[in-house]
Amino acid sequence: MNYKAVGNILGKVLLAEAGLLLLPLTTAAIYGESLLPYLCTIPLLLVLGAALNALKPAAPHLFAREGFVCVGLSWILMSAFGALPFVFSGDIPSYADALFETVSGFTTTGASILLDPERLSRGCMFWRLFTHWIGGMGVLVFIAAILPVSGDHYIHIMRAEVPGPTVSKLVPRVRKTARILYLIYTGLTLLECILLLLGGMSFYDALLHSFATAGTGGFSTRAESIGAFHSTYIEMVIACFMLLFGCNFNLFYLALLGQGAAALRSEELRVYLGVIVASVVLIAANIAKQYGGMLSAFRYSFFQVLTVLSTTGFSTGDFDAWPELSRWILVLLMFIGGCAGSTGGGMKVSRIVILIKSYFAELKRMIHPTQVKRIWFENHPVADRTVMSVHVFFFVYLLAAGLGVLILSLDGNDLTTNLTASIACISNVGPGLSMVGPTGNYAFFSVLSKMVLCFEMLLGRLELFPMLFLLAPSVWKKR
Repeated sequence: MNYKAVGNILGKVLLAEAGLLLLPLTTAAIYGESLLPYLCTIPLLLVLGAALNALKPAAPHLFAREGFVCVGLSWILMSAFGALPFVFSGDIPSYADALFETVSGFTTTGASILLDPERLSRGCMFWRLFTHWIGGMGVLVFIAAILPVSGDHYIHIMRAEVPGPTVSKLVPRVRKTARILYLIYTGLTLLECILLLLGGMSFYDALLHSFATAGTGGFSTRAESIGAFHSTYIEMVIACFMLLFGCNFNLFYLALLGQGAAALRSEELRVYLGVIVASVVLIAANIAKQYGGMLSAFRYSFFQVLTVLSTTGFSTGDFDAWPELSRWILVLLMFIGGCAGSTGGGMKVSRIVILIKSYFAELKRMIHPTQVKRIWFENHPVADRTVMSVHVFFFVYLLAAGLGVLILSLDGNDLTTNLTASIACISNVGPGLSMVGPTGNYAFFSVLSKMVLCFEMLLGRLELFPMLFLLAPSVWKKR
């Protein structure tokens, strides 16, 4: 383990967080609020960040082990220090609750312990939703975009942080790839903000909800989420951008290069859109009587399918009151999630497709044992190693969710609450069913359960292995 190289990267991360906290500090100053929560946190970050950044490794290169460790520790430290403004301001006095809210923000989960988010100070509300935008594309991808990095060795960090079964560079240089990703990300965020302003939202609400949509996070400035605005236009704008942010950002890059037709031929995109259409139709037909007709049912179904599949977590109504078929379709969508290379969570569409194809391939091998059957995805053969990693990911994903349910059951809550809370957190969706439904929250869980859910949120956002690496003693050996 190259400890100095890891420490140097962690120092850069903490210095970057200190810089990012200047935005909520400015917001607090504009609204005449106390600046103390940020003036107490920023110096701590600067001192520790500068000390770590001063470490000069003899060999600055990062390899796979250091990359995974950097990512796991960076997200833990960002969350640990990011919770301090909530505590110092008194908006969330309990550090455990503040940490839960911050982890939920950075991992773009949107699970909340707040009963009435409107009572937050403007500065802390800005920070709360801004964490979605920071975490959406990735903390270390952001660092790669703005700071010099150690050549192509930084690809190990991108592999650990960018969601999906494989990570490819858009262009030969990693730093340029990170910049392109952030330019697309920022451009779409600003476009959504403008469209929400045209729909009558205030600049403050439009900007913060654009942050949350871009990161597929789900926090809102209102307790009733998007339903509080009572606007079909706002709902449809946010729904369309949830769809976009759930797509692979490589496709946007292809479109910018004038290769839109190639982007539309993406197998993953076609499956993603097919799942959306099928789910919207099934749920709309199932809830039509509840909403007085198909037109209104389609409106609610369209928004809720997109918010769950993209793992954003906004709501326009209480989907926990829907019929059983609709509720459990939404639970299945939590598992699927967005596309690889998107800001969405879940298993990812690409993994689901590879899993299904591998199962059919195995059935054919059983019938024709001598036949060699390759799995193809996106017009390319899938390496056996990738197929194996997808199966391992699926098993560990289910195992982690199941263990989470067992620990949550110690609190004595019902099975639906525990099951969907665990799934919603590891899939980075936010709301589940029953007590953690769209009209509920996570405040009633014990401190132990909240910490388990925090771990699950980090597991899901970092695609399991960076967090699991931190628990392996062999990772920390110097050689």
